[in-house]
Amino acid sequence: MSDFTPVIPVVLQIRKIIFEKFNDIETKFTNDEIFEILKKNDDIDPSWIIDDVELFFNKICDSGLARNIAQNFTTIWLKLFEPVEKLHCNTCNQDIYLGTSEERICPNPSCKSSI
Repeated sequence: MSDFTPVIPVVLQIRKIIFEKFNDIETKFTNDEIFEILKKNDDIDPSWIIDDVELFFNKICDSGLARNIAQNFTTIWLKLFEPVEKLHCNTCNQDIYLGTSEERICPNPSCKSSI
C-alpha cells in the first residue's frame, strides 16, 4: 500500500455511506457496493482492492452495527441490527454514525472519545 492518508478516516466514510444509502434494518447491502462508493468519493488509497477494506467491515460487525448474513469469496452481505444515527464528536470535530444501541464512543480510530 502507498502512503495515502484519507481526509476522513475510512471507517467514518463507510458508516456515513451506510447511514445515507442503507439505513433500513430490512435492507441488505454488500461490502462491494460500499467499496464502489468509496472509490467514487476519491478519499481512499487508489491502489486498494476490496480485500483492503475487509478489516473495516469486520470491525463494523464486531461493534454491533451490522451483521454478516452471507459471504461468497470477497463479497459480504450485511444487514443492520438497528437504524443508524448521525452524531457529532466535539473532540475530533467529525460527524459520526452509530447504531441506536451502540456504545457512545467515537468510531474515529484516532479519537475514541465518549459521545
